[in-house]
Amino acid sequence: MALGDLSSSSSTSELHVLAVDDSIVDRKVIERLLRISACKVTTVESGTRALQYLGLDGDKGSSGLKDLKVNLIVTDYSMPGLTGYELLKKIKESSAFREIPVVIMSSENIQPRIEQCMTEGAEDFLLKPVKLADVKRLKELIMRGGEAEQEKTSNLISPKRILQNNIFFFIIFFIITITIIFIV
Repeated sequence: MALGDLSSSSSTSELHVLAVDDSIVDRKVIERLLRISACKVTTVESGTRALQYLGLDGDKGSSGLKDLKVNLIVTDYSMPGLTGYELLKKIKESSAFREIPVVIMSSENIQPRIEQCMTEGAEDFLLKPVKLADVKRLKELIMRGGEAEQEKTSNLISPKRILQNNIFFFIIFFIITITIIFIV
């Protein structure tokens, strides 16, 4: 195909996941984890390639690909060109694909970024490195039609957990600061 680093595995009963990441290493990791979880995987190296694959780039040459059923889109946040956040916005603006869950991945735990993605319609936000438990949880989420089950051992970050972590770190910081003040 003319989509560059496009690869996929096939089976009719598997969930189909489109994985988008500019890092070949991260693409291979997420692809492997998804295949272990019995998902059909298509990988692309950029947000632009993802739009081409979905037929959302306005190019008539890619319109035949949009007939493929995609159950989930997993994308890196930070990519050159079209970012994962911009890809999320374009997918959610599309009448054909707005109902497909989009999960954002990032190696950076930046709360405003996470909140921005969740507000824009992301199903979840994963911190890299992605683990097999994260992928299994995402698969269950898709199969249940969007009902998310929170697992404390997961790398998945919910806004509530972020707030709890921030409060915990603030308290620890405050205790250390007070301790230092009284020692000096």
